[in-house]
Amino acid sequence: MTTTRRGLALAGLALAAPARAAAIAGGRPVRLIVPYPAGGAVDLVGRLYAERMEAELGQQVVIDNRSGAAGIVGAEAVARALPDGTTLGVIGMTTLCAYKSLYTRLPFDPDRDFAPVSQASAGTVVCAVNLEAAKRNGWADFRGLVAWAKANPEALRYGTAGPGTTAHLTMAAVQKATGIEALHVAYRGGAPAVADLQAGVIDLMFELMPGLMPLIEQQAVLPLAVGSASRALALPAVPGMAEFADLGLGGLDIGAWEAVMAPAGTPPEVILRLHAAVRAAGADPALKDRLRTAGFVAETSASPDALADKIRLEIPVWRGLVAQSGARLD
Repeated sequence: MTTTRRGLALAGLALAAPARAAAIAGGRPVRLIVPYPAGGAVDLVGRLYAERMEAELGQQVVIDNRSGAAGIVGAEAVARALPDGTTLGVIGMTTLCAYKSLYTRLPFDPDRDFAPVSQASAGTVVCAVNLEAAKRNGWADFRGLVAWAKANPEALRYGTAGPGTTAHLTMAAVQKATGIEALHVAYRGGAPAVADLQAGVIDLMFELMPGLMPLIEQQAVLPLAVGSASRALALPAVPGMAEFADLGLGGLDIGAWEAVMAPAGTPPEVILRLHAAVRAAGADPALKDRLRTAGFVAETSASPDALADKIRLEIPVWRGLVAQSGARLD
């Protein structure tokens, strides 16, 4: 081999080496666990990121829907997985920041059993009601709904993706602030609850916006409020909680975000590689547009440490919301 060819070959090896080093666990498929059924808001976030992370990592990223117990089943599967980078989870802020205050027992420790990778999305919840129920009961707006619920204790049926979820904590806080009493119907995920909302099995949901936006756009359900203090960009005509200060809700401001988490003990260099893949995926214009139309925004963390800091800062916020709601689960 000539000197020139040998130099070119060595240069090629030098360029190829980082690509080989960047492969996770020898290039085996990466499993991205979504702790809720297919078709819901969290599932949408997971699938959008998985597709683009796959291209960035150069290896397969497979969605694994592990629903049950308000996300606890899927989160436990992530916490107990081999920490080699081949198992990740799309874990919500309530699991990471609220569950230790909400549950007396958990099969994992949110503080110790996960390694932060990056935030993936941000948004809020929207309160929507069944059209026939709204027409029958005169729910033209959120105040009308609250007045009716006060006059008809436990007649209002609201659905959630399970106890302790953002939707459940939001509705619990609303009930405590306004004095209404409603019947909680818990599902294994947001998608089946949304289907029952449209069918009239339940009357109301405070659900993550991507889970309800398709029905809202089709005018198949009626949005009455969003959980954030201010109005959401995707629903500018729908009031936020700050507009209901007279109902005792002026201090309620529900943010909803999902993060990619790995099992604790995953090597730092693998975490950094995964973080880079999530960041690249979140910067994709098509992903941003799809989340925006669904009512979320793509929001990634500057570093894994930045996500860890965010979780630490929000734990007291969600602890306060749990206390405000009065909810406590076994």
